[in-house]
Amino acid sequence: MHSIEFCAGAGGQALGLEQAGFRHEALVEIEPDFANTLRLNRPAWDVRAADMAAFDGRPYKGVELLTAGLPCPPFSVAGKQLGERDERNLFPAALRLVDEIRPKAVMIENVRGFLSAVFEDYRTHLRAQLDKLGYKTDWRLLNASDFGVSQLRPRVVIVAIRKDLVEAFDWPEVQPHNPRSVGKLLHDLMAENGWRGASQWAARADDIAPTLVGGSKKHGGPDLGPTRARKAWASLGVEGKSLANAPPERDFVGMPRLTLRMAARLQGFPDSWEFYGKKTTQYRQIGNAFPPPVARAVAANLAVALRVQKTFAASSPRAA
Repeated sequence: MHSIEFCAGAGGQALGLEQAGFRHEALVEIEPDFANTLRLNRPAWDVRAADMAAFDGRPYKGVELLTAGLPCPPFSVAGKQLGERDERNLFPAALRLVDEIRPKAVMIENVRGFLSAVFEDYRTHLRAQLDKLGYKTDWRLLNASDFGVSQLRPRVVIVAIRKDLVEAFDWPEVQPHNPRSVGKLLHDLMAENGWRGASQWAARADDIAPTLVGGSKKHGGPDLGPTRARKAWASLGVEGKSLANAPPERDFVGMPRLTLRMAARLQGFPDSWEFYGKKTTQYRQIGNAFPPPVARAVAANLAVALRVQKTFAASSPRAA
């Protein structure tokens, strides 16, 4: 099964789709450093450093799945929530590309602010536009911690499926067990330089992480978010004012800081996944990513729906 992705970022959603069995026809990402991260990890992927608002989708007509991680600021409670009036709103571009490509299914990730009451009219408009194009649209607020990610990260996933495939799709079920605590997940990385306090720290960090905040291009740096977020990290024994370049040394005393690798693991990336660019740019990529395990769970169920359609088509009298 083939897919095309827009606003691909550091590849969290793309990696999850790959794990669910999709082959990427193209990945479109406007940020050069982010695009280089994709190339660094998957040289065979066709990565386009381009603006999706100006991208021509017609050469990709018939690709089975269109995915996107659209910019969050237009709908984020941390911003002005301008929605359709925000110049960064790329839903109109997404609708145009859906029309040009006519995939069997669409999967779009965004922040939970998208479900705010203030955007009810916009959600109705979006659903109506996709209905005209032949899709049934639904959305859900999914928590990353329900899919094995050691982080409380609520995200809205919008799924639009061609109307003849609707009955074959089910939202993924949450995992029956809680994910590992921050301490258990990061103990080996914290102890990498022989820190003698690693085990004691891990015992204290006995809960999942608050949401990682990557910041935008104009705002936010290599820290773990605003004051409230840093207090939540402090309760886990983590200093959130900045990120460390390396794990604590043997005789370190105090609250340790996260490294980029630790943040990436908390986001559900494998340790082998590398990030291109300077420290702040790398953290933006990590903090704004769609956790691969969540993307994989939704994409796996979409894959089932698409396989049902393929099986039906192959066994129909017309196909014979």
